Amino acid sequence: MKPLKILFADDDLKYSMLLKRFLEKEGYEVTYAGNGIIALEQFPLVKPDLVLLDINMPGCNGFEVAERIRETDKHVLIFFLSDRSDKADRLQGFQLRANDYLSKPFYPEELMARIRERFTLQLSDTVEEETYRFGQSVFNYSTNEIRTGNNKVLITSRQADILRLLAKNLNLSVDRDLLLNTAWGSVSYANSLALNVQITYLRKALRNDSAVKIESLMKKGYVLKIMI
Repeated sequence: MKPLKILFADDDLKYSMLLKRFLEKEGYEVTYAGNGIIALEQFPLVKPDLVLLDINMPGCNGFEVAERIRETDKHVLIFFLSDRSDKADRLQGFQLRANDYLSKPFYPEELMARIRERFTLQLSDTVEEETYRFGQSVFNYSTNEIRTGNNKVLITSRQADILRLLAKNLNLSVDRDLLLNTAWGSVSYANSLALNVQITYLRKALRNDSAVKIESLMKKGYVLKIMI
């Protein structure tokens, strides 16, 4: 069996090297990144099974790194390791779809126990593909793919979350605030503008299917409509 790959991002070098050596002694393959920017550069190269993130890092903090990762990969496990233990920080971490949050200081053995627990659950779960059919297209939420005939389009995880909600309510209006809370975890002006952009990308992704259209409903939301 191949060793578990871990991408570990933390700007505290001394602490990080101690934890890295501990994890490697347990048989894990660990790639260290000294800040969030390096972590984002390493992520597509390492293709880790688990990402360990400190929050307070220069250049790009842990929350920002997790958000960027989740835009393209909703399956990789993400653990936050941080001395920020406030309720608001923990909630923000889980809103970004982190799988765990450990407050520093913690015993390395506690981290090991949580890693083993998560991967045991992951291996024991039967993963079924979640697909939606509309018009001439098949949308695979599990892989972020839209297939229309011989054409395949890969969308981001955030776009997949939006399209999933629209597909579940085919030909029905989906409230704008519900879309914002589903994709971003909060309603704000900035997120509202971002939603407009993501809808534009989704329309482009569906342009091969003349039977499908995403319509805007003034001051209400959007509807994924089958054109008869």
